Amino acid sequence: MARSVSNRRKTINTALAWAVGLIIFFPILWTILTSFKTEGDAIAYPPKFLFFDWTLENYSIVQERSNYMRYLWNSIIIAGGSTILGVLIAVPAAWSMAFVPSKRTKDILMWMLSTKMLPAVGVLYPIYLVFIKLGLLDTRIGLVIVLMLINLPIIVWMLYTYFKEIPSEILEAARMDGATLKSEILYVLTPMAVPGIASTILLNVILAWNEAFWTLNLTAAKAGTLTAFIASYSSPEGLFYAKLSAASTMAIAPILIMGWFSQKQLVRGLTFGAVK
Repeated sequence: MARSVSNRRKTINTALAWAVGLIIFFPILWTILTSFKTEGDAIAYPPKFLFFDWTLENYSIVQERSNYMRYLWNSIIIAGGSTILGVLIAVPAAWSMAFVPSKRTKDILMWMLSTKMLPAVGVLYPIYLVFIKLGLLDTRIGLVIVLMLINLPIIVWMLYTYFKEIPSEILEAARMDGATLKSEILYVLTPMAVPGIASTILLNVILAWNEAFWTLNLTAAKAGTLTAFIASYSSPEGLFYAKLSAASTMAIAPILIMGWFSQKQLVRGLTFGAVK
């Protein structure tokens, strides 16, 4: 009897999990399907799900109209650069807070997290003026710095949580063996926290890749990312849904593929300590 109830509960939970997953994935699926429709089929009512005239015309038009590779390359450089810079700063910061805490460590962590609650538009104007003065407007390095700063609290918090899971006795033993601070972080701490660091890197890449507010407000022609590439298909004449869907599919495809192949590493890292 107990086994029957357990199996029934497991079946229900599995069905609910699949239902939630399909609901979350459906907008992405609909965008991909719409990208293969004509503009007429894209706005047809009732909506056409599978039975429509499939076409690749939207992708051809998008590639002819926009330099997709330039936007893609900007996204790779900006997302990768902000992630690398953020991790380089966050690892020693998280090490200090995890293994050499002060009375104010928790207050500092909460203050860092509270900065994520600040509306981005509230600091847009001063940052915009600073960027103009420093010549960073519409540059890759400017976006790298901004995205690194806005995601740094999350990186520090995640690494801090991972590092807290590592016994401090291991680091103490390394110090007794003569390890320097640099050796302790590079050769003892980092290898043990690889799952956590990897998941932090993956999450930060996703956040930076999908960032729209700062990329749309601080870039124009030179440093525009794929979010700007998508936004370029909104015009005063209206939305061209099929072409917009094609541009969106081309923009999300790289990050979806990366997420698909690295999902095991991401889940492994999150269960290492971030959600405990």
